[in-house]
Amino acid sequence: MMEKRKTFRKTRSGFTLVEILVVVVILGILGAIVIPQFKPAATEAKTSRLCSDLQVMRAQIGLYKIQHNDNLPGTTAGVSFEQAMTLKTDKTGAIDAAGPYGPYVPKVPTNPFNDLDTIEIDGVIGGGSHAWYFSTATGDFRADTDEHISL
Repeated sequence: MMEKRKTFRKTRSGFTLVEILVVVVILGILGAIVIPQFKPAATEAKTSRLCSDLQVMRAQIGLYKIQHNDNLPGTTAGVSFEQAMTLKTDKTGAIDAAGPYGPYVPKVPTNPFNDLDTIEIDGVIGGGSHAWYFSTATGDFRADTDEHISL
């Protein structure tokens, strides 16, 4: 009688280098397609935040004007725009910790397009050197950004 011999093959588990390279190439192609589609969404989010910040600041400037006898923030001697908007004031606009008015905003918002929170008072608009511009003559509050956004 002849005995049947059983042959055992050694099986390997894992991936070959070619299989790994194929997966890496596929992931690279998918990444190249998907990632650029997030840029417009990021710009839309920044624009939306900018619009929201402008709306809040303009509303609070209007409220300050109503509560302070038609005077704009930053027009009281010795009180800056930032102080007038972030601290408590009295009817004349002077800083008063026990004052009945304010604070109107917790802090000046950061402009999402240039990551600044500085305000140019009665300056020239443009160039992106400040976050915001405020006119003490007209009460106009605008964003300073290199992006072409009309708000």
